[in-house]
Amino acid sequence: MVQSSRTLLCLTTTVFLAIFNFINENVASNINGGWYTDEKLILATPGPCTVEVRDAASLSQREFIDRYAYTKPVIIQHATDNKEFHKICEKDPMLQKYGSKKIRLSSANTHSYDKRDVTLKYYVEHVMKPQTLDMLGNETFYWFGDNNYTEWEELFKQYNPPPYKLPRMTGAYSFGVAGAGTGVPFHFHGPGFGEVIFGRKRWFLYPPEKTPSFHPNRTTLQWLMEDYPKLHPQDFPLDCTINQGEIIYFPDRWWHGTLNIDTSVFISTFLG
Repeated sequence: MVQSSRTLLCLTTTVFLAIFNFINENVASNINGGWYTDEKLILATPGPCTVEVRDAASLSQREFIDRYAYTKPVIIQHATDNKEFHKICEKDPMLQKYGSKKIRLSSANTHSYDKRDVTLKYYVEHVMKPQTLDMLGNETFYWFGDNNYTEWEELFKQYNPPPYKLPRMTGAYSFGVAGAGTGVPFHFHGPGFGEVIFGRKRWFLYPPEKTPSFHPNRTTLQWLMEDYPKLHPQDFPLDCTINQGEIIYFPDRWWHGTLNIDTSVFISTFLG
């Protein structure tokens, strides 16, 4: 009788653990659009948000132009309804529809000198991985932009861009998927918007007249862990982490570095 009870207990425990693991795996696959990140491999965390945050309901086009367009960044919440675009960008639908498409990977250093062409499926399964502190920018390749508009026109047509405009400027889309801890070191270009579809992306920004101190071949993760703590408070950048559905606007020639905290899917609208 004792032996039977022990056997039954062992079987019950085994079945319970199997069910528990099954539920965990399925929940994980549905979180973040299926772009799962093992929490043990996440090295960066959100910091304090020192960028002004606005709700689109109270931010008019006129105020956007007068207060932000040419002077400072802003985080905008509830600006667009991209639920359908989010569904397309979930991991399984994305790989099923676009897995065989060629994408261009760029090295994660300031000037992104090196490029590699692979299929999206190969990138997700064999290249994309969480960043480690010992990897340099030229050793890290990830997908952020270099999109052939004709190839990706069907996807881009589903995206609702930010509703704010700059006079005499039009937008060009840059879409990407990247692993936790990856990002682009400080660089600058024209104005634009960045939106997170899945995951979290931390942004560091300096005005054009304040050049940040960084090594162009060191990753943003290395800069955050090793250099950021040594900065004088007067040299701290503007800093904010944007979450799913949030948008950041950065003006012309503002320095910015980015860091994907989780596996992230994102789209930028560059204005020119």
